[in-house]
Amino acid sequence: MIEVTDLHKQFGSVRAVDNVSFTARDGEITGLLGPNGAGKTTTLRMLYTLMRPDRGSVRVDGIDAAADPLAVRRRLGVLPDARGLYKRLSARENIDYFGRLQGLDAATRARRIAQLSDALDMRDILERRTEGFSQGQRVKTAIARALVHEPKNIILDEPTNGLDVMATRAMRAFMQKLKAEGHCVLFSSHIMQEVGALCDRIVVIARGRVVADESPEALRAQTGAATLEDAFVKIIGSEEGLAA
Repeated sequence: MIEVTDLHKQFGSVRAVDNVSFTARDGEITGLLGPNGAGKTTTLRMLYTLMRPDRGSVRVDGIDAAADPLAVRRRLGVLPDARGLYKRLSARENIDYFGRLQGLDAATRARRIAQLSDALDMRDILERRTEGFSQGQRVKTAIARALVHEPKNIILDEPTNGLDVMATRAMRAFMQKLKAEGHCVLFSSHIMQEVGALCDRIVVIARGRVVADESPEALRAQTGAATLEDAFVKIIGSEEGLAA
């Protein structure tokens, strides 16, 4: 479980994140939505300890990220906005390297690579150098690398960005599998159809603040919107109007 309480982050005069609080629970998929510049990426970077908040706290499975960031990182699997593969290494070598960083022994690394290659249908690319990979192949490798240590909590930043239809369907099925296994899954996306199909709860951030934290059905009911996209536009529009 990921618990976010009163997060603040300011860059000069810009208040990027302002009193953000929400909880992403085990066995659920939580969506983090917002327009460009809303503070989503800054929030995610604070969650996976790449950035320290000016105020507030992040707890992962009850562990304070500021007090013990290494313990938190062990409990997180992160697909960041920048995939960052080592191009001269094969997919297997990329995954194995991260397994070594997590302290896994050789037998465990081999077992996890086999499991993940089956789950992500990437057996045919395991031995290929990642230079020249398609977007879908890069995402698969980056996700396998993030999950090699079997983390309970998964953070995915735009996991289907740039994927074709078949790769997107496979990624959605994989996220559902993670949920069914009891993982806490937090992901950001701009694709409303995807969010509506996958998410148990949706956290909407606008101008650095949480402006909604509900199930997809509750968001539609509250706004009187027929679709989740219309509900999102109404929520963001109301927030922008209040801030004007």
